Parts: sequence; C-alpha cells; structure tokens
Amino acid sequence: MPDLRIAVVCSSNQNRSMEAHSFMSYTQNGILHMLDRNRRIKQKPERWQACKDKFEVVISCEERVYDQIIEEKKTGDHHCHIINIDIQDNHEEATIGAFMICDLITMIQDSDDLDNDIDEILQEFETRAKRTILHTVSFY
Repeated sequence: MPDLRIAVVCSSNQNRSMEAHSFMSYTQNGILHMLDRNRRIKQKPERWQACKDKFEVVISCEERVYDQIIEEKKTGDHHCHIINIDIQDNHEEATIGAFMICDLITMIQDSDDLDNDIDEILQEFETRAKRTILHTVSFY
C-alpha cells in the first residue's frame, strides 16, 4: 500500500498517543520521564479539532475520543477509517498499546486494498490483541 497518513489520538495527548508516536510524585511516578519523552517527539501537544490534515486512518485510544472524532468528521468527500483500541491511561498500558498500534499499522500498510481488506485485518488484529476494536468509515 502507498504511504498512508495515520493519526493517533488520545484525550490528553500526553501518554497513550505519545507512546505510540515514540515507538514507529514527579520522579517516582514517571511524570518527568513521560514529559521528557513527549518533548522529544513533538514540539507541543496538538488539538485534533484544530488539525486540517487529511488522514486515511485515525486510531483513537479510548471510546469517548473515538465518538468525538466521528462527531467532528461528518462532512466532506475524503474517506477515512476511524479505529478505536481502548488503552488505559497509564505508562505500562501506553507502552503495550504502542506495540499494538504499531502491529495494527503494519497490518494495514501490508494491504493492497485497505477498503476491501479492513474487516479481515481488524478481525485478525482483535484475535491477536485480545481486545475489542471499534471501526467506522467517515467522510470529511
């Protein structure tokens, strides 16, 4: 598949989506490590609502955010696969989630026809990850 434009979105843009981007009490709880990692990945947190870029795939890290993305992207002629993988908002789950997202993106990129293959890809991914995946196609 040609190069895809992929977005990873979470509610706070600090832990789960940043850990996924990193992968392709301040000291004791890891906050300083998390912030240091984040500043190396992006100049600043980005608001999904303000983003004007077009993506073929958007992956959210919690169902509430998935619902917001669908509501936000309702009109237009550009179609996009919106996928949700529920990932708890803590460092350990963010790390596990980053590997899962990377695995899913690899499966998606290996497809020659994503629109026809997506259901099979997601079913195989659900079996591997042992997590329920939400998916819809939206136009914006």
